[in-house]
Amino acid sequence: MSNKDRQLIALEARLRRLARRLSHTGFISQGSVFERKIRGSGSRYQWTWKDPRQKTLSLTLSAQQFVWLRKAIGQARAVDKTLEQMRQISHRVLLQHVPGPRRRK
Repeated sequence: MSNKDRQLIALEARLRRLARRLSHTGFISQGSVFERKIRGSGSRYQWTWKDPRQKTLSLTLSAQQFVWLRKAIGQARAVDKTLEQMRQISHRVLLQHVPGPRRRK
C-alpha cells in the first residue's frame, strides 16, 4: 500500500470521527446570551441574534432559559468548528487524491 493510500485512509477515518461527533450534538441555537446588570425589577439575562434579513433581535430570558440557551449556542459553535474541519479534509482529499485535469507548469 502506497503512502498516498495510507493518507487517504487516515483522512477518511478522521472524517468519520468528526461525523460521529456531530451525531451526538443536542439542541443548537444562534446568537449570543449575556448577563447584564439589573436596572429596576427587570430580568438580567439577554439573548440577541440576527434574523434572516440580518436585523438584530433581542429577547429577555429567565435564569433557566439563559443556562439552556448558553449550552445550545456553545453546541452550535462546536458544530460550526467540526463542519469547518470536515470541509478542510474534503478539500484536501479533492486536491490530493481525486484525479483532476492536467495543469500547465
